[in-house]
Amino acid sequence: MKKLFSSLIACSVLSATPVIAQDLSIKLTNLTNAIYFTPLLVAAHEQNTHLFVEGSAASANLQAMAEGGDISGLASEVMSAASDAIENPAAGLLAPGASTSFDLMTGANNNHLSLAAMLLPTNDGFVGADSIEIPTAAGTYTYYLNAYDAGTEANNEVINGGGAPGTLGIPADPGANAGTNGTGITNTAENSMIHIHRGNIGDSDLTAGESDLTNTVHRWLNPVAQLVITVN
Repeated sequence: MKKLFSSLIACSVLSATPVIAQDLSIKLTNLTNAIYFTPLLVAAHEQNTHLFVEGSAASANLQAMAEGGDISGLASEVMSAASDAIENPAAGLLAPGASTSFDLMTGANNNHLSLAAMLLPTNDGFVGADSIEIPTAAGTYTYYLNAYDAGTEANNEVINGGGAPGTLGIPADPGANAGTNGTGITNTAENSMIHIHRGNIGDSDLTAGESDLTNTVHRWLNPVAQLVITVN
């Protein structure tokens, strides 16, 4: 009986021990040639929270981010779910080849990490990570992130200052490598679910053609970003 009583006390102490919060150092690098990341949203959250789910329809807040770079709605969502979030750690656009580094202290139950940012110039492309399980052991962990298509807008590749949800077109090319007067690659979104982005097509005509994007500059292959998480 004494041994059983001692075992029960030990189990009680272990079950009452809280999960320890984690101190993370995070670095994100833009691996593309000429694609810029709009302000990033990075969130540590519990396992049932998602910024996006591949193969599902985009939420209105994801659409606003993917088409115009507006992360405010997604940020409100994750904060209402008691997540630990960092908004715009790069203090603006993250240029090709550039990195941003920041620290994030996570709560006891926030053991998954997600991030998202629009890709410019695209119609509704974004770099994303969906619920990466944060390692518990101290060390440095590297992940490579793909570009996704939100499925909310046709990839017409026309730069017209668009960016509001439901307004067809690309807001801008921050690198100033684009052409003008494109007639549009397509007016149809072939896949309306969130999916891996096909990449920009572009053309070689800077004053006409179907696309305002340049096929020798704006194309990419996945992955588009490197994410390094250091658990301290």
